[in-house]
Amino acid sequence: QVQLVESGGGLVQAGGSLRPSCAVSGRTRSSQVMAWFRPAPGQGREFVAGIRWSGGSTLYADSVKGRFTSSRDNAKTTVYLQMNSLEPEDTAVYYCAANRAALIITGRDSAYDYWGQGTQVTVSS
Repeated sequence: QVQLVESGGGLVQAGGSLRPSCAVSGRTRSSQVMAWFRPAPGQGREFVAGIRWSGGSTLYADSVKGRFTSSRDNAKTTVYLQMNSLEPEDTAVYYCAANRAALIITGRDSAYDYWGQGTQVTVSS
């Protein structure tokens, strides 16, 4: 089992920054890819960003590319989502997810095995 706990959300004005983090515990060697999702109206969960533990390769949704950056620590205990130039449309609960066996980063939420409880990000205009 892998446990994920998000923190670091909050309220910020448009154009500001936040850096949510996701603490990973349990059988951390069981996860290969970490990702961030947020709810999308009528579409379930929308992929935001992903990162591989090994090598640190990343993938981003077009809507956040150039503004958000995902990173991880080498101890494989925490992943981060640096969010810059935030827009009111970025307001959402952000969920961290872990995939046990993926060799590439996928944007399909059904491919992820473990989920955190989410952290609220609110961007005021």
